[in-house]
Amino acid sequence: MAYFPAFLKLDNKKILIVGGGNIAYEKLDHLLDFTNDITVIAPELSQQMMQTIDEKNLQLKKRIYNTGDIKDFAIVVVAVDNIPLQAEIFDESKQYNCLCNSVDSVDYCDFIFPSYVKKDDLTIAISTSGASPALAKHLRRYLQNLIPNGISQFLDEMKQLRTTLPKGKERMKMLDKKAEDYIKTWSKE
Repeated sequence: MAYFPAFLKLDNKKILIVGGGNIAYEKLDHLLDFTNDITVIAPELSQQMMQTIDEKNLQLKKRIYNTGDIKDFAIVVVAVDNIPLQAEIFDESKQYNCLCNSVDSVDYCDFIFPSYVKKDDLTIAISTSGASPALAKHLRRYLQNLIPNGISQFLDEMKQLRTTLPKGKERMKMLDKKAEDYIKTWSKE
């Protein structure tokens, strides 16, 4: 099954990560590009995980997961090898209307983590719906190399124009032309 691409606004949304190993760290590292409102529950943590939690001043509960731990969270990421626990947390997430991602267990996922490129306000997500994470990774690297370093300044300019020009077809047409012309300059660089 294919996943619907969506960008979630994480403002005022608490995220829980269950697990403290390398995969949990990868998910934490990705989430930190978008929010710091993250709590980790794990009895043991990798050195990298512990260091990041300390540096970012994240919430840590150094213990095993207990039923009900997800009740105050909008999103839970289950990064443990324990499949029965993944299933339990996924089922519990329905009770609390919490989105759940169980790493490498698509049966226990409401969403997946795409490969992505992020340069300030620009975010490009790539997914193969689990068919080939390797292809998504290499496509991300390819796209990352195409994006010029000046993209942030261009996006700032476009944001400013959108807020100062009156809404309407003329604004849309002008902004569309400006974006098209900007991308055309990439092949000349």
